Amino acid sequence: MDLIGFAIAVMLIELTPGPNMGWLIALTLSEGRKSGLATIWGISLGLATNAVISVLAASYILRQSALLSQGIAFLGAGMMAYLAWQAWQDAGESSPSATPPAGGRRNMIAGFVINLFNPKATLFFVTVMPQFVSDGRPSYGEGLTMAAISVAIATAVHLALILGAEKVRYVLMHRQRAKTVRRILALGMLGVGAWFLTKAFV
Repeated sequence: MDLIGFAIAVMLIELTPGPNMGWLIALTLSEGRKSGLATIWGISLGLATNAVISVLAASYILRQSALLSQGIAFLGAGMMAYLAWQAWQDAGESSPSATPPAGGRRNMIAGFVINLFNPKATLFFVTVMPQFVSDGRPSYGEGLTMAAISVAIATAVHLALILGAEKVRYVLMHRQRAKTVRRILALGMLGVGAWFLTKAFV
C-alpha cells in the first residue's frame, strides 16, 4: 500500500476550496465554533459510514477480476481529472456566505446525511483508493485502513477551518488568491490522474 501517496491525494482534494469549505466557515462565523464543531462530527460520521460501505464493496468486487482493476484505474483517472476541472473553474462557490441559523444538532444531522449520500465521496473510495494498492485489488483490511486515513485527514482539515475561520475567510474572499490556490491544487490532482493512467498501462 502506498499510504503516503494516498494521503497526498486526499489532502489535495480536501484543501481545494469548495462549497463544504465555504459552508463550514460561514457557519462558524455566524453561529460560533460550537455549531461548527457539531457539524464536523456529522460530516465525519457520514463520511466514515460512506467510506466503510464503499471500500468493502470495492474490495469484494475488485478481487473477483484483474480486468476490473484496470477498468477502475481508468475511472480513477477520470475522477481525478473531473475534480481537477471542477477546482480549475472559477465559479465562486468557495466564498463564504451568510447561512440562516439552524442549531448545532440540525447542522450535525445535515453534515451526516450530505456526506453519507455524497456520490463524489463514494466514487472516490471506489475508483481512487484501489490505485494505491500494488495489484489494484485492496483487501478489506487495506481498504478500511485507507478509509480511516481519508476520514482522519478530512476531519483534521475541517477542524483547522473551524479554528482559523477568520483567516481562511480572508483568503477565500479574495477571489484572485482563492483562484490561484484552486488551480495549483487542480494541477496536483491532474498529476495524480495521469499517474493512474500510466499505472494502468504498465
